Amino acid sequence: MFSIVPMTIDDYDSVMDLLRKTPGVTFRDADSYENTRRYLERNPELSLLAKVGDETVGCIMSGHDGRRGYLQHLVVAPMHRRKGIANALVEACLARLASLGITKSHIDVIRTNLDAQKFWEKQGWNLREDIYRYSFIRNGGPDS
Repeated sequence: MFSIVPMTIDDYDSVMDLLRKTPGVTFRDADSYENTRRYLERNPELSLLAKVGDETVGCIMSGHDGRRGYLQHLVVAPMHRRKGIANALVEACLARLASLGITKSHIDVIRTNLDAQKFWEKQGWNLREDIYRYSFIRNGGPDS
């Protein structure tokens, strides 16, 4: 059995370790300790962890811009998959966003991460083919 709890900055090391060990997940400079701390403070109790005992086995990070929700870094440790953890994390996250009046959310998926693409499609999320996402990095390299 697992529990879902809000992520705090004290969970940073265990979450980043989980992200680094999971195939298909990208870790960038933007995921630094300071940036993550700022993100969690700006979006309190919207990023969640799945725990089995004291072990972090899953994570989803989330925030919003006042109109739309943005999900990032949904990850479940491979040995804990197919137990409903990812679904529970997504549902808890969307429910928290909905309680703030945010009813439409987006997630970016790396094109080479076929497992993630299958997951989101199976969950009923729609692949947007009518828009392109453009990024601009003012003071960083390609991994910002």
